[in-house]
Amino acid sequence: MLRTHTCGELNKSNIGQKVVLNGWVNSIRNHGGLIFVDLRDHYGLVQINFNSKHHSNLVQEAEKLHNEWVIKVSGKIQARPLEMVNKNIASGEIELIAESLEILGKAKTLPFEINEDKGSEANEALRLKYRFLDLRRAKIQKMLKTKNDFIIYIRNYFNQRGFIEVQTPILANSSPEGARDFLIPSRLYPGKFYALPQAPQQFKQLLMVGGIDKYFQIAPCFRDEDPRLDRHYGEFYQLDMEMSFVEQEDILKIIEPLMKELTEQFSQKKIINLEKNGRFPRISWREAMEKYGSDKPDLRFDLEIKNVSDLVSGSDFQVFNKVLEKSGVVHALRVPGGAKFSRREIDELIALAKKRGAQGLAYLTFQDGKINSPIAKFFSSEKLLEITKECQAEDGDLVFFAADQWRTVCTVLGAVRSELADRLGLKDNKLASWLWVVDFPMYDYSEIEEGRIDFGHNPFSMPQGGLQALQEKDPLDILAYQFDLVLNGFEVSSGAIRNHSPEIMFAAFEIAGYKNEEVKTRFGAMLEAFSYGAPPHGGSAPGIDRILMVLNDWDSIRDIYAFPKDAQGRDLMMDSPSEIDQQQLADLSLSIKKKKNL
Repeated sequence: MLRTHTCGELNKSNIGQKVVLNGWVNSIRNHGGLIFVDLRDHYGLVQINFNSKHHSNLVQEAEKLHNEWVIKVSGKIQARPLEMVNKNIASGEIELIAESLEILGKAKTLPFEINEDKGSEANEALRLKYRFLDLRRAKIQKMLKTKNDFIIYIRNYFNQRGFIEVQTPILANSSPEGARDFLIPSRLYPGKFYALPQAPQQFKQLLMVGGIDKYFQIAPCFRDEDPRLDRHYGEFYQLDMEMSFVEQEDILKIIEPLMKELTEQFSQKKIINLEKNGRFPRISWREAMEKYGSDKPDLRFDLEIKNVSDLVSGSDFQVFNKVLEKSGVVHALRVPGGAKFSRREIDELIALAKKRGAQGLAYLTFQDGKINSPIAKFFSSEKLLEITKECQAEDGDLVFFAADQWRTVCTVLGAVRSELADRLGLKDNKLASWLWVVDFPMYDYSEIEEGRIDFGHNPFSMPQGGLQALQEKDPLDILAYQFDLVLNGFEVSSGAIRNHSPEIMFAAFEIAGYKNEEVKTRFGAMLEAFSYGAPPHGGSAPGIDRILMVLNDWDSIRDIYAFPKDAQGRDLMMDSPSEIDQQQLADLSLSIKKKKNL
């Protein structure tokens, strides 16, 4: 038997027992003839006492040990002297008096310390290169254990509500989900490719056509997107769920209780901003952009943006007038206590606005009953008071103004709002502010091809108004049955009522520039399935890793993965992506065309 107990389960109830332990040498303290070793395994720490009075030969062997060596040790559990009790660990009242020692594995000098206090000081690249060592840190192991419990809780929740977990294909076809696909060349069919699924979108809709009724899956998804704080490169996991014969409200009612429970079970946060009926608040996409400058607003704090276009119209300030003449807008953002900001702080915020696309920011301060502003001379005193009243400015406040086209103004002031919240300490990590953002635009202008209309969100969503809206409305005015779930400024889920009509689907894709034949080629299986009787259906896909990160205020989403990619999308431990040999390329009928150095 390699072990009888784990280090973490021993306590004073084991005093007098003989035990066998295995683990890593966490630390060594040599007092000459008396050696203390802290032995660590996945479950905790226990102190091992090697004493020359009892086993002199054993002490000589213990003197050879180094940190991170793997050992097997046996002996009897005894109480520690009162002055040596360690209240910081579960086994702090006892120690093991060693009677035998076996070295199971030696370790080279570590590239960084595993010790929790110092391990995080190592640069990330080094920790990821030696991720198998970084995994030994208690913090990382706790994260992985929490993620395991999180997923179990989710599975139980849906199983109890009659959902069936179904695994959908990994080798799939390319689908317009808003990001680049990872493509896999086919050996059997040269020149053709599989795609790793960005989401199981088509398959879960086909399950509804197949009569499954309620489906869920802890689904791996793959997207060739640039990594960021809340987005792991390449792969991530989402709770994918779909229901038949439902409307939008039915899906919201299924997701909300789960998110409340996850918040209560897996965080210390208090949920705020609930409606009187206990439901999450919901606002339209346009209202979110208008009031908060973001389609994923953080509502732990107010800082509401105001549209003051009518108030400033007709003034002597030509910057505003020219924007308004071109169908632009002027929005204002009140900064509580901002009158005390230095000129340098104001300039930093203006620089941020310019970085996000603004020409600049105008501003005024309201202090000691007086309004001061570089633009005050262009407005009457009465008009200035009207503006401050509209913005609900109080003595000591500052108000920023942005003037441009609507989308630009919204995103600019949204970025300034978020930065101000950081500077003013308004993002309280003890709070959880959940909300639904609904009524997303079905279409938007393409980010790739100027002037082209493209899907603004999920292309498989049902347009509000159905076929009639597609035929009669300006595409940019069509709303979709699409909804996002937001937590503390992070989009943590996206969902929709799906388009289950071939006729509506052809019309929707035609507006986005897809010809019928292309739609048939790319989505033939789904169109064929819909022609055999498709139920109205919809679903949502919360991001498991992102929710867990936000609920626990973890620094990076990468640490939630056992073997993550770095910020450049590389696996430093396994050295991927890597080159493949010519025979592998030949098997796939591929050749590499290297770019010429410019």
